[in-house]
Amino acid sequence: MQATFIQAYPKILQPSVAVPGLWLAHGDEPLLSQWLIDALRPHWRAQNYAIKRIELVSVNSWQEVLSELGSQSLFDDASALIVTGNHKPDKAVITELERFAVDAQTGAHSHSLLWLTPKQDKRAQTNKWFAPFAYYGHVIDCNLYNEQQRQQLLQIQAQQFGLTLSQEAWQLLMSHTEHHLLSAYQTLWRLSYLFAPQLMAINDSDDNSHSTNFDNNSSQPLTNVALDINDLQAALVSDAQFSVFDLSDAMLAGNSAQVAKIIFQLKATDEPTTLVLWAISKDMRQIMLLMDGQDPQALGIWRSKQGLYQQACRRQSKAQIAAWPALLYKCDQAIKGLVRQPAWELLLQAALELSGRRLFKTPSIIANNS
Repeated sequence: MQATFIQAYPKILQPSVAVPGLWLAHGDEPLLSQWLIDALRPHWRAQNYAIKRIELVSVNSWQEVLSELGSQSLFDDASALIVTGNHKPDKAVITELERFAVDAQTGAHSHSLLWLTPKQDKRAQTNKWFAPFAYYGHVIDCNLYNEQQRQQLLQIQAQQFGLTLSQEAWQLLMSHTEHHLLSAYQTLWRLSYLFAPQLMAINDSDDNSHSTNFDNNSSQPLTNVALDINDLQAALVSDAQFSVFDLSDAMLAGNSAQVAKIIFQLKATDEPTTLVLWAISKDMRQIMLLMDGQDPQALGIWRSKQGLYQQACRRQSKAQIAAWPALLYKCDQAIKGLVRQPAWELLLQAALELSGRRLFKTPSIIANNS
């Protein structure tokens, strides 16, 4: 059986999964491989498996793997081997692995072998060593190919943490973590201890529990804590006197003096530049869409802020907002260290542009500051 990680992972999280036999996980995202191990480990423990790791330092290391799988412990019902390394098995080992997989399917043994490898392309998957895993075992592609898969996977993790985020909260989270999988996961983990400590306590206290949030006496998941953008903002913002929401209000109202004051305060309190860019870019994009004739309610703009957005639109012209995408891109490059100009300078420029105060007469200066 072959499947992508996003297809296989939710199934492995279910309470009842057949784990004996061959498993192959290939990919260049180590976090996914670790999540796979974390999902399989409760099943192994529940069935009294002895869990061991073996590193393939050469082709001969496969003999150690086969020897371990053939041994029987007086204290454990079976073995679960986590094998790492990219040394491919030879013809004799391939034959033994095929026999091992067939015996697992017939119930002759309950051993489990999980091999973690780098990403295997289509050509590699036609080699003989790949066949036993593809025909008799489980092959899981541990790669993410688009942003939608990344968010789907993080939504699963949020559910395990007992959290449900609104769409705006997701957008803020992804922007704040720069679409980095590990950073987003760590943020969700911290949020779970802030907003769902009871659920985390249940998971932490039960060594044999799966990572899903299930009640001990029911197969139904526990109720998740719903978080909106205000909750996420409160968790992400440091001890700044102003928040990025204050910045948004000042920009939309055209209060350039207040905009500058808030930007300087956010900088002084080490507010994440990604968070500030998210606030500016969100408002800029909303204004561009409104000036293109879109309905504010359809864009999800709160009724209480529609007047501010309309006021901001009246201060701009289509010629002026045409330079905004390039300015936002320049801000993003500065945050990532790809241009010399300090990020806070560009963020101030962008915030003032939105408020109606332009530092430069022509947008070409933006492109010449690299």
